[in-house]
Amino acid sequence: MELRPRRPALAVALAVAGALLCAAVAPQPASAADLTTPAQLGKPPKGFELSGKQAIAIADRQSKVRAQRRERGELRPAAYTKGPGRWQVSYFEGRVERAQVLVDDRTGGVLEAWVGPQVRWRMARGYEGAFGRKLNAPYVWIPFCLLFLAPFVDLRRPLRVLHLDLLVLLAFGASHIFFNRGEISTSVPLVYPVLLYLLARMLATGFRRRRRSQPLVPYAPVWLLALGIVFLLGFRVALNVADSSVIDVGYAGVIGADKIVDGDELYGDFPENNAHGDTYGPLTYLFYVPFEQALTWSGAWDDLPAAHAAALAFDLLTALGLFVFGRRLRAGPAGTLLGSALAYAWLSYPYALFALQSNANDSLVAALLVWTLVGLSSACTRGALSGAAFAAKFAPLALAPLFAAGVGDRKPRSLLWFAFAFAIVVSLAFVPFLPPGGLDQLWERTLGYQSDRDSPFSVWGQYGLEPLRYALAAGAALLALAVFFLPKRRTPVQVAALGAVVLIASQLVIEHWFYLYVVWFTPFVLVAVMAPLRAPARASP
Repeated sequence: MELRPRRPALAVALAVAGALLCAAVAPQPASAADLTTPAQLGKPPKGFELSGKQAIAIADRQSKVRAQRRERGELRPAAYTKGPGRWQVSYFEGRVERAQVLVDDRTGGVLEAWVGPQVRWRMARGYEGAFGRKLNAPYVWIPFCLLFLAPFVDLRRPLRVLHLDLLVLLAFGASHIFFNRGEISTSVPLVYPVLLYLLARMLATGFRRRRRSQPLVPYAPVWLLALGIVFLLGFRVALNVADSSVIDVGYAGVIGADKIVDGDELYGDFPENNAHGDTYGPLTYLFYVPFEQALTWSGAWDDLPAAHAAALAFDLLTALGLFVFGRRLRAGPAGTLLGSALAYAWLSYPYALFALQSNANDSLVAALLVWTLVGLSSACTRGALSGAAFAAKFAPLALAPLFAAGVGDRKPRSLLWFAFAFAIVVSLAFVPFLPPGGLDQLWERTLGYQSDRDSPFSVWGQYGLEPLRYALAAGAALLALAVFFLPKRRTPVQVAALGAVVLIASQLVIEHWFYLYVVWFTPFVLVAVMAPLRAPARASP
């Protein structure tokens, strides 16, 4: 059981004592939960054919290990059994694990060998199906790309900007190919041109009031889009149930929901196989409660049906929100067409399905932000929903200035209602779940942990460049504040575009970026590129 200090001074003292204790013990390899140190290195453990010394001798011959030793000098090997029939040999420089080799006990063959960030980050190794399962197969991914494009491509006007916008949204796939191969030194830089294009495109849309109207869907009428939506909904549910995995994010949601229902403290004392699962706002875990109660958690990281059900609900709420928002932007059949087009685009977008197939909580952010757009006309509604988005995943706080002003309503009364609703929701979400250490402990478990961890999934994590990153982060913060004032008056579509600007700018400067984050701004981008277009004119009877 973890000690939970009730005073900040005691918390600091315990943290220092813990650090000194850690320095006194032997180093541990990454992902040590399923590892066992053999009693004798020279004798095979029970059920094993190789001894620890033999496993080390096999690993010593690996070219990656020899290269690390040439580069860094002597590395200390340590052998562990990793479940039945498998050895892990880790090589340490001081307390830092520099290389890792997995050896098959029966054959003596090397199964895997890793150096660099792939030692610590299993998700950087390109394990097949680790994220998204069968969605990554070309025979699933490519058809979804085509379904995403098909209703919106006008062959008579091939140079429409909309075509380029949709292709760029799919262009994250170029990076994704290398990620799936474990080649993160290539996959990471390929993300940034896509983000920069979308940032520039959304800036142009957000600050340009008037646009020439063009046909939206040249070939797909509403009834065909509706059929497509029904098919996509059925396919997504079936694929999620039959072939999807629950990553640590979804697992954390279920654990937190179970802790809330049981009356346990939310922050701290998470299971060892998800020790940092309490890094989100309380509302994330609260949203999992009805699903965990209906599909009770077994206490293990198993199929986790509650996580599947929650991910499906978040996904459907986003699609429904886009449909409702489209209908609010236009009256009559034109609104139905726009809403159907937005919902169809979300349901056919591969990265929305990627989040669903990972059973992550990122579509919850998308859902809350889309419904904030739906409630844009009410300062109280958008304040409450903005507060809910912040209380779920923190990052949407950057959108508070934008939503506070809405379409340009900066009257003191409206701002007060926004602030009041925002504060009430945030208070109701956080106060009941404050840990014994108060705000200090809450910060340490959530934003403090997120801001302190290093990650190879950004150019900042791979190349450093901290002064540039800090300068750009300051620029992103100023941009988030500037959209409160500019443009002075804006349409709901411009608000969506500016929301995408703020989210993309913040993602450009974070140290840990992943493809799941694409869905945070995707609904805003879809609104911004599709809503300025008009419905096709009907032929005269």
